[in-house]
Amino acid sequence: MSALPDWLAPLLDAQRMRALDAWAIERRGVPSLDLMERAGTGLAELTAEVAPAGRIAVVCGKGNNGGDGLVAARVLRQAGREVDVLVTSDPDELTGDAAENLRRLPGAAPRPFAPGALEGVGAVVDALLGTGFSGAPREPLAGAIRALAACEAPVVAADVPSGVDASTGAVEGDAVRARATATFHAPKLGLYVAPGKHHAGTVRVVDIGIPPGGPDDADAGLIAPSVRTEVPRRTATSTKFSEGAVLVVGGSRGLTGAPCLAAEGAARAGAGYVTACVPGSLSAIFELRLLEVMTRALPDEDGALGDAALEPVLEACERADALVLGPGLGRGEATLELARAVAARAAVPLLLDADALNAHAGRLSELAGREAPTVLTPHAGELARLLDTDSRTIESARLHHARAAAEAAGAVVVLKGDDTIVAAPGGPTAISRGGSPGLATAGTGDVLSGVTGALLAKGLDPFTAACAAVWLHAEAGALAAGERGTDGTIARDVIEALPAARAE
Repeated sequence: MSALPDWLAPLLDAQRMRALDAWAIERRGVPSLDLMERAGTGLAELTAEVAPAGRIAVVCGKGNNGGDGLVAARVLRQAGREVDVLVTSDPDELTGDAAENLRRLPGAAPRPFAPGALEGVGAVVDALLGTGFSGAPREPLAGAIRALAACEAPVVAADVPSGVDASTGAVEGDAVRARATATFHAPKLGLYVAPGKHHAGTVRVVDIGIPPGGPDDADAGLIAPSVRTEVPRRTATSTKFSEGAVLVVGGSRGLTGAPCLAAEGAARAGAGYVTACVPGSLSAIFELRLLEVMTRALPDEDGALGDAALEPVLEACERADALVLGPGLGRGEATLELARAVAARAAVPLLLDADALNAHAGRLSELAGREAPTVLTPHAGELARLLDTDSRTIESARLHHARAAAEAAGAVVVLKGDDTIVAAPGGPTAISRGGSPGLATAGTGDVLSGVTGALLAKGLDPFTAACAAVWLHAEAGALAAGERGTDGTIARDVIEALPAARAE
């Protein structure tokens, strides 16, 4: 049985998919030829939907992925479609089920692949490389992949776009950009993690006849809408004290909006009591803005918090159920030292964002000693600073670096993006479906921090709290964009949409 909670839809890597194939064939007696037949048929059906008219080019490699393509070519020809089968190797090199499906292919024999053969086609089927691929493609496959990437016709990928690592989403060389991907039996992890996600297009899972009951030890999954049922709801006996007290520590001159958005996000996400601890010299700004949030003025120097704020913050933590540290905090050395001291000594569930993350650049291991739960919510640039690397390196292997940071910090790491990744140390990894471009505006990360803080304050474990917050945040972003338009959505709109996102 899978160790994943039921609100995570399992995502398989290449190794787990191979194990399932082997189990079905060797233990349950399912003929491998039947698995390929169903895979290729599903691929053909998706291709016909993407391109209901026009000539189709099926480009095949020499492995089982090529065999899937040969089945699709046969099914499409039998349906009356004009299909060219193009191969990147000598057809005589095909073996096993792929060779059998070459024998079954009606009509014209395969031709050697040439870029010119793609001119004028209505669609291209990418059946070059499958889930077993990793690294950078080599010639002649690399040349064929470049030609498919340059083709103006829509591409439908078999199982995974060629050049994308099915287990990680990494793209180390040339890769196909598909309009749609027919993935077999179960969704693959690399189809939902950038950059692979941006190559997959619309993903359809094709049932290939693997029976239930096989090895199911997936350690990653897509966050499902049912995660919102994990969030406790107010009842007739609820009070503001029973629904979770959130403390937000942040703000500095010129950065007063961030803690306001975090505090308001926590309140809209259901926290019963929210207090913003802010620089005293700026407290009037917060008093005017935060009508439903308490404020606590902290000693500051020229609008920035420093050592003098440490004890008041720790005192406030004694009456809090969760602490959100960092929104708008600033990067002065005294302020960064404060953030490190608070993180080390606060005995409550802690979320670090923004400058509280920057305070721990290159010092992730210092967080591992915390006894209370910890959640980090970096974007790629912040995670790069935490791991002492650069954002390009992070983006090239997002899954790896999110997991590495979680292990180093002993904390749940939320690597933000359209494919937001939630990684727990030694535990599962969750991926957001994304699809909320309206969130690409300043302040929405602060809202996510507040939502996560509210769920931590309600007593959810840090992984569940982070996953539920990510889902609610993405859903609220989509709802806000639906009302305001993608380009007109601002962070405040996302806050206002949170109650609707939570409604069932």
